[in-house]
Amino acid sequence: MCLVLLLTANYQQSGIVNGQNIEEIKKKIDEKNKTIIQLENEINIYKTEVEVVGKEKQTLQKAVKTLDITEQKLNTDIKLAENKIGAANYTIEKLNIEINKAEQSADRSLSALADIIRGVNESDNSSLIEILLTNENISDFWNDLEVMETLQKNIKTKMAELRVLKEELAKRRDEQDEKKNELVELKGDLGDKKKLVSISKKEKDTLLSTTQSKEANYRRILNEKIALKNAFEKELLEFESQLKLAIDPQSYAKAGQGVLSWPLDNIKITQYFGDTAFAKAGAYNGKGHNGVDFGTPTGTVVKSAASGFVVGTGDTDLVCPGASYGKWILVEHPNGLSTLYAHLSLIKATKGQKLLLGETIGFSGNTGYSTGPHLHFTVYATQGVRVLEKKSAVCGGTYIMPIADLKAYLNPMSYL
Repeated sequence: MCLVLLLTANYQQSGIVNGQNIEEIKKKIDEKNKTIIQLENEINIYKTEVEVVGKEKQTLQKAVKTLDITEQKLNTDIKLAENKIGAANYTIEKLNIEINKAEQSADRSLSALADIIRGVNESDNSSLIEILLTNENISDFWNDLEVMETLQKNIKTKMAELRVLKEELAKRRDEQDEKKNELVELKGDLGDKKKLVSISKKEKDTLLSTTQSKEANYRRILNEKIALKNAFEKELLEFESQLKLAIDPQSYAKAGQGVLSWPLDNIKITQYFGDTAFAKAGAYNGKGHNGVDFGTPTGTVVKSAASGFVVGTGDTDLVCPGASYGKWILVEHPNGLSTLYAHLSLIKATKGQKLLLGETIGFSGNTGYSTGPHLHFTVYATQGVRVLEKKSAVCGGTYIMPIADLKAYLNPMSYL
C-alpha cells in the first residue's frame, strides 16, 4: 500500500510538471499562430499591390516598383516560414512530453499488471481445500475468494488501460512524424524563399544597370525585347508548322472538367487560350495564345497538374533573353497529356523525376517574355510535343525548349 501511494504521488507530481511545460508550450504555439495570421494578411496586401501595379503602363518606374513589392513580399514569406518552423518545433516538443507521459503511464500499468498477475498465480497455486484449511473461519475463506475475483477484474481493467495507452501512443507518434515531415518541407521552403530574394535583388540590379535608371533607355530596351520576341515567335511558328507528327485522337484523355488539377492554389486567369484580344492585337504572329496565363506574384508555389514524370526543364533566357518561356518545365502524364509551366523564377523539378498530383515543381516568376509576374500553362497531346535543340538565326545560338506540332496544342480550360 505504501508503494502504491508513493507511485501515485510521483505520478501526480510528474503530471503537474509536464502539465506546466505543456501549458507554456501551448502559449508559445498560440503566439506563433497569431504572428502567422498577421504575416499572411501582410502577404495578401503585397499580392494586391502587385496586381494594381501590374495594370499600370509599362514603364521603368513600374518595373522597379514591382520588383520592390516582390522583394518585400518574399521577405515576409521568409518570416512566415520561420514562424511556421518555430510553431512546428514547439508542437514536436509538446508531443514529446505527451509521448513520454503516455510511456510512463504504460510502464506503471504494466508494473501494476505484473503484480496483479503474480497475486493471481499465487492464489491459483492453492486449492480451494488448502485455502479453506488455512483460514480460521468460513468468513475469511469467502474474503479470500473475493480478493481473487477482484484481482482478476483488476487485470481486465489494466489491460483495457494499456490498450487505450497503446492507441494514444500510436496517435501521438503519427502526429510527431507528420510534424517532422512538415518541418523538413518548411525548412526547404525557407531555403527556396531566400534564393528567390537573391534572384529578385539581382534582377533589380540588372534592370537599373542596363537602363542606367533612365526611362528612355528602358523604353528602348523594351522595344528591342518586343522585336526579338516577335522575330523568335515567327521563327518558331515556321518550324512548328513544318512538323508533321502523328497524333491519334484516342491517345489522350477526352476533354472533361477535373482531368487536370489547377497548378496554383489561387486562380486568377489573365489570358485565355486561342484567339484572345491580345493575340488579335498582333501577338504570337497570328498563331493565337498557346496556353492559359494565371496572374500570380513571383514566388508562388507551382504544382503538377497530375501525376507523371518530368520530360525536361530549361531556360530560354540563356540564349534568347526576354523572348520566350524563360524558365520552363514539361511534364508528361499517364493520360496521354503533357503540361508546360513557364516564366518560372525557380525550378524545383529535375528531368526524369516522378511526380505526384499536386507536387511542388517550381515557383512562379517573370522570366522570358512577360509583361508581369504570372504562370503560363500549356496542355499538349503528348504524341505531338518534343523537347528539342534548335539553332536560332534570330538569337544566334541553340535553345532547348518544348516544340510541338500545331495540332498538339489543346485548350487547358477543357481539362481543368
